[in-house]
Amino acid sequence: MQYQDNLNAYILQAIRDNWEHMALTDFNGASYQYKDVARKIAKLHELFRHCGVKPGERVALCGRNSAQWAMAFLGIITYGAVAVPILHEFKPDNIHHLVTHSDARLLFTDAGVWENIDASLMPELEGALLISDYSLLMSRSERLNEARANLNLLFGEAFPERFTAESLEVSLGAPDDVALVNYTSGSTGFSKGVMITYRNLWSNIQYTIDHLDFLKPGDGIVCMLPLAHMYGLTVEMLHPFIKGCHINFLTRIPSPRIIMEAFATVRPKLIVSVPLIIEKIIRTKVFPLLDKPMMKILLHVPFVDDHLLAKIKERLTDTFGGELQEIVIGGAALNKDVETFLRRIGFPFTVGYGMTECAPLISYAPWDETRPGSCGRLVDRMEVRVASDDPANIPGVISVRGDNVMKGYFKNQKATDEVLSDDGWMSTGDIGCVDADGYIYLRGRDKNMILGPSGQNIYPEEIEQKLNNMPYVAESVVIDAGNGRLEALIYPDMDSALQQKVDSAELDQVMADNITQLNRELPAYSQIAHHRLMSEEFEKTPKRSIKRYLYQR
Repeated sequence: MQYQDNLNAYILQAIRDNWEHMALTDFNGASYQYKDVARKIAKLHELFRHCGVKPGERVALCGRNSAQWAMAFLGIITYGAVAVPILHEFKPDNIHHLVTHSDARLLFTDAGVWENIDASLMPELEGALLISDYSLLMSRSERLNEARANLNLLFGEAFPERFTAESLEVSLGAPDDVALVNYTSGSTGFSKGVMITYRNLWSNIQYTIDHLDFLKPGDGIVCMLPLAHMYGLTVEMLHPFIKGCHINFLTRIPSPRIIMEAFATVRPKLIVSVPLIIEKIIRTKVFPLLDKPMMKILLHVPFVDDHLLAKIKERLTDTFGGELQEIVIGGAALNKDVETFLRRIGFPFTVGYGMTECAPLISYAPWDETRPGSCGRLVDRMEVRVASDDPANIPGVISVRGDNVMKGYFKNQKATDEVLSDDGWMSTGDIGCVDADGYIYLRGRDKNMILGPSGQNIYPEEIEQKLNNMPYVAESVVIDAGNGRLEALIYPDMDSALQQKVDSAELDQVMADNITQLNRELPAYSQIAHHRLMSEEFEKTPKRSIKRYLYQR
């Protein structure tokens, strides 16, 4: 069997090589060895076979992160069926639509999700199974009823002798076969089903094998990101599984307390995160310390500052479990103040760039090779170009081509044609520059760009990043208010305001002062004309991107 260029072969090899080792754990819950995962996969293969699911047909998954979710996913793709991960945070009508749109034969889901959805609104669905134990929640198929009722018997008939590492078989499929349909998280208001092939997934996994080589069999990893999103699925689950690691799932909402407890217990070498989690830790645990008058003085004393910063780095490393070798941050840009501070103390972090349509990797660089403001350099088996006369200095729309690029959007040729050219180039919709060494520098989304009064390009994300560093600002969105004027929508940091006993009138004045200060740093055409305080956090996608379309005028 060829293991070098096939995702499912890699999965099978990982199971055989690590048969007795721990594979998956629900943090503070049940644990499964690689041999347990193999049995679950084999049982699912029997279930699919006997209820008539054919390779290439779709099976949906909608539930919280868990070991059982991961095993169901592995069972689907190693059978040769097409997995359809659906974010459990989606509203019921969205879940109904995506299950139906994907032509899913079966749905694996949580009890909490199932009680809020209506099977009658998914008329083509043949059955729904509980992720935790594969019990039937609903069935419209006699073959499914029989297969589920007799699953243990069918498993025994398929493997009459002892079930060993050599017993499990997987479908290898063709590289361009679709492995999963991953619906985008809807930050632009419309979910599209991204068709990810086995080649796409293999290329991403091969890159992590080649470039994240410090992760070894038996190493623990904490899985915090949604498995129904490509970043979490590929980098935080498939990649460590194939390396023989022990994956620990945070099955609840990852609050800071639970995350810290998990880091202390698992002591991960690698942490994969979105900026929000890292920024929250730095802002609450480090920046208040640096703001103390004596600390400000000491940080300007030669030799003393180096000693203090080394101590801060040591404490921060302990916060992440003490064994950390690298944090990979993706999903959005990292706050510049946080990035500058982490670079100053030599903390092992790096910022990557990707998107669902690339399963997800586009660029990455190890922490000791990163460049300020960059999100790494182009990954292997990919090409990049910028629609600009001077790509290194003048921003333009970024396009990519290569083994990571999707097959297209499921049942949506129009949307596919809008981003994919006949010769394989895909427009990312992101604006940025690429230097001579292949390092990518993002400026913002093409769709978010605002045209200034004299035709200047204004990137609201750059303004927001500056504003978010100012007193009592938790997050912000800059919008076009019309007539060449910009408006800043600001959600205040209410915890800090309450601690400092700042009332609403004072808070509004602080924001006005912030805007005045901010405008001094901005060109005239991109200055903020007025601001508005928001009473609630901005609505976000599960990967914590603000749903900007909800706030446009």
